[in-house]
Amino acid sequence: MHLTDASSFSGLYDPRNEHDSCGIGFVVDIKNRKSHQPISQGLEILANLSHRGAVGADPLAGDGAGILLQIPDAFLRAECADIGIDLPAPGDYAAGMVFLPRDNQARAQSEAALQRSIAAEGQTLLGWRDVPIDNSCLGNSVRSSEPVIRQIFVKREANCPDTD
Repeated sequence: MHLTDASSFSGLYDPRNEHDSCGIGFVVDIKNRKSHQPISQGLEILANLSHRGAVGADPLAGDGAGILLQIPDAFLRAECADIGIDLPAPGDYAAGMVFLPRDNQARAQSEAALQRSIAAEGQTLLGWRDVPIDNSCLGNSVRSSEPVIRQIFVKREANCPDTD
């Protein structure tokens, strides 16, 4: 691991926090340069941390894992256009992954609560996208608890600084 000095503090990043994260990998280009290297490193971390997946008696059941990437604007813009969502310029919208209850009523209540929170913050809900999934790798013991996964798109309004 390479630790940087205090002169490289940026936003919420503090190099003094580079310790004690068993089960977590974090790779970033602190200068925000686009590169495939963090993706390759992230996939290597996932492979190295497979023992942290809380697998039980069912070897196809576990906590799951993944990597978080920069917003893939071109991809999301095309997907959203197909469902009638017009995304603003990059940096002026947020995309969120939302894990929702399978029960229709509970899901509707959860979505409504999220929509109220967005409005309370003075932001604009642009819409929802159903995320295509392949659950063929799930074990029988967890399939019934699989959440509904949707993406939410929120427009950044003038009252929200672009650093948030």
